[in-house]
Amino acid sequence: MSLSNNRVLLVLIIGLVAFGPLSTDLYLPALPILSKVLGMSTGDAQLTLSVFMAGFCVAMLIYGPLSDRFGRRPVLKGGIALYLLATLACALATDGPNLILARFFQAVGAGAGPVLGRTIVRDIYGPDRAAQALSYVAMAMALAPAVGPFIGGYVTLLFGWRATFITLFLFGLTCLYGVYRLLPETNRYPDPTAVQPARILVNYGTLARSRSYLGFSLACAASFAGLFSFISGSSFTLIDEYGLSPDAFGVCFAVTVMGYIAGSFFSGRMSVRLGKSRMILVGSLLGLLGAGYGMATAFLDIDNVYSVVASAVIYFGGTALVMPNSMAGAIGPYPRMAGAASSLLGFLQMGAAALAGVAVGQLHDGSPKAMSAMMLVSAVMVLVFLLTMIPRAGQQQKPA
Repeated sequence: MSLSNNRVLLVLIIGLVAFGPLSTDLYLPALPILSKVLGMSTGDAQLTLSVFMAGFCVAMLIYGPLSDRFGRRPVLKGGIALYLLATLACALATDGPNLILARFFQAVGAGAGPVLGRTIVRDIYGPDRAAQALSYVAMAMALAPAVGPFIGGYVTLLFGWRATFITLFLFGLTCLYGVYRLLPETNRYPDPTAVQPARILVNYGTLARSRSYLGFSLACAASFAGLFSFISGSSFTLIDEYGLSPDAFGVCFAVTVMGYIAGSFFSGRMSVRLGKSRMILVGSLLGLLGAGYGMATAFLDIDNVYSVVASAVIYFGGTALVMPNSMAGAIGPYPRMAGAASSLLGFLQMGAAALAGVAVGQLHDGSPKAMSAMMLVSAVMVLVFLLTMIPRAGQQQKPA
């Protein structure tokens, strides 16, 4: 059986890419509780999310070149091992600073999953089918943020907030086993110079000089920043402001992810037919609609649980069109440095998310205003990058 038709391997790739959303979403229902137990302010509690994104940024720049040099398998094993150790440290944390520090190293380990998961998709499916494959991966991966808060809410209620990290530890252990048993080496172009500082700078310089690469990458980063704004602010708005229980919050979050699943399904069916730029256009317009509705209800003081969830459903649907197509557009033309291309894309994506999370945390006033405003700004930026930097349908990117 060819790798591109191996469904079990595709499930493993989904698990690898899900390290990020599971590590942020599963413990969202526990955030208000752990902030009280550990004596953390709302801003400090949200910092555990932003620091995670910052750790992801560091990871993005490391794993790609390492995998281009040494292969995908050994780098994945090392990253997941670090994740497991840091996750145990999170579960044992006794104060806010220790939890924040452990979250940083947890993120550095977790970064191996999405960076190399996307790279493996490029290795297996090539530039033409990568967008379609990533869309189906995104659709299945959407179960992580849908199921994560739902499971996390019940785990928190039954066993306490520390049990959420034990759950993440078991997930990481399962993925490590899958890498050992199921994943062949997919790097067909190992580069002995990939980790040399000069070579890294040359590769990143090549990418940074590509207008289309930056356009696709920045569009992906902006769209994810809006999504992360909701992730960062939703638990405090829905639990503290509207009085939802952790398990009810998990249900609401699962509903919002239905928009992402629907968008991913549409993207998987239509990305080859319509092309990347058209899919990103539709996604950016949906993002504007969802974020605009949320911001309008928030600033008119007519917001409620239903308006917040409805705006997120629409925005998430748009994000599901933007992200897989922009990822494929960025990575596709670079088969010989796919790891570096995925790394720089991930760095921009997680950096934008970290900044958005800090902004939402600092501006949070109990209402959805800060969250909705950041989502709207993100949607506008996606459209700006699309119109000014991303090639139109039919135009060709120059490969490298």
